[in-house]
Amino acid sequence: MAQPQTIRKFPSNIEIAQSARPLQITEIGRVAGLRMEELEVYGPTKAKVSLKALDRIQTRPYGKLILVTAMTPTEAGEGKTSTAIGLTQALGRLRKKVILTLREPSIGPIFGKKGGACGSGYAQVLPMDDINLHFTGDIHAIGTAHNLLCAMVENHCIQGTDLKIHPGRILWRRVSEIPDRNLRHVEVGLGGIGYLKRETGFDITVASEVMAILALSKNFEDLKERLGKILVAESKEGRPVFARDVKAVGAMALLLKDAIKPNIVQTLEGQPVFMHAGPFANMAHGSNSILATEMGLRLADYCVTECGFGTDLGMEKFCDIVARSAGFKPEAAVCVVTVRALKVHGGLSLEEASSREETRALQRGFENLERHLNIIQRFGLVPVVSINRFSSDTPTEIKLVQEHCLGMKVRCALSEVTERGGEGGIELAREVLGALQEKRANFKPLYPLDLPIAAKIETIAREVYGADGVDYVETAAADLQRLTKEGYGGLPVNMAKTQLSFTDNPSLKGAPSGWRLKVREVHPASGAGFLVAMTGKILTMPGLPKEPLAERLDIDSQGRITGLF
Repeated sequence: MAQPQTIRKFPSNIEIAQSARPLQITEIGRVAGLRMEELEVYGPTKAKVSLKALDRIQTRPYGKLILVTAMTPTEAGEGKTSTAIGLTQALGRLRKKVILTLREPSIGPIFGKKGGACGSGYAQVLPMDDINLHFTGDIHAIGTAHNLLCAMVENHCIQGTDLKIHPGRILWRRVSEIPDRNLRHVEVGLGGIGYLKRETGFDITVASEVMAILALSKNFEDLKERLGKILVAESKEGRPVFARDVKAVGAMALLLKDAIKPNIVQTLEGQPVFMHAGPFANMAHGSNSILATEMGLRLADYCVTECGFGTDLGMEKFCDIVARSAGFKPEAAVCVVTVRALKVHGGLSLEEASSREETRALQRGFENLERHLNIIQRFGLVPVVSINRFSSDTPTEIKLVQEHCLGMKVRCALSEVTERGGEGGIELAREVLGALQEKRANFKPLYPLDLPIAAKIETIAREVYGADGVDYVETAAADLQRLTKEGYGGLPVNMAKTQLSFTDNPSLKGAPSGWRLKVREVHPASGAGFLVAMTGKILTMPGLPKEPLAERLDIDSQGRITGLF
């Protein structure tokens, strides 16, 4: 009598990470091309890289820059980080000199709903537990520097200094790394005499302008100059007050002296990873630091970097803000696609899309993919579609996606990196290499910087989001006039928008047309060097769900972590 087949349970991410045998970080540094004296070791598997390394390699030519982006994701995420890691592992298996650059994960999502950001399955970055928790302390340093500036601004009001800061015109809010909806709107200074009573609020630390500044700074001098340009308040006479005016720059820079140095870790298969800075793409610009990417490009033949969320957010901002500022010229963009997300954009719920074959919904979802591919080509980059395979995908559904990409004359590969690691990304790696050899990229930003602010916003809305135009509501119209008068017109625009839709409404799926983008506020991030346009109901401080992931996290007396994905 035949015995019933045993179904092997796929291990969790933390189980895979805990069973791995990572190389010493000094060996990873050697593989990357770094010298021992350029590494500042934080234990056996992570280190910071001295900025002196960049001085040594400054004259080396750049390798090829490969962006990893995605179609419009679902709330569950489509595996973009895993794909970036798996592609790097696959290029390593093909004996290419490759370095991956990633953002540091925020601690907040670990306790909330989304989870961590070190990949999944056998496409992970190590040490996963450390990275997802405190790592090397960068985000804590950023939060401390940010809140110090807030305290110093308020102190000027309390002490009555010559700056004459108007208590009702303080623009600098505090930050916290823990999602806490009760902090969105608070009242401080309730102690009576000697306190500054005012209404204010908290943002999540990764939304801090200090985080954006760290990610966009080219060296320590640039960091200090940008910190000094942070607009923090207005005086009683209406004059702008900057961080340099409250004499906070030196102390803030001191707190960031180690945070500015990129961190080096490794993939599960031993490829070097520079992981540094963590701005979210729906609120900030959504990519790792210029310094980390610069190191990757100078040291490797291929540098893979992930852009937050879809082409309409992280990739657009990388091209229009980061690449423009740093002088990077990406050559190819991998667009991560899932059958699940296509079906959601074809009209199904996430649960329905994950549980049954539905080819008609799948085909309706192709319009979302097509718009993302058009965005990639609009920037002059070569697109490659990566189909991140899930166990619920059927052969028929996979074939339909492949045939659609073939009809669009876009390279396409099936990715199985979560279950098979680098081996599962070989097909994708070969398609990327083929695309780089077959067609030369002609990278160009979306708009010139000398366009009026409204024209930049309109260009993004029409050419990226597919909107018919822009409506300025609440304070936005007045903001544009004021910012132009104050000399901010030459800055690029960072759109704060939901990642779940091309529109400012997260419930509108697919590739909507016949709609207008609503911009409710535009304010300067003068230190970061861009303007922030707030759209829809985007929040800068998330909250915890009904059953947060924090409820299942634990650690035993032997230091073994459970519940971490």
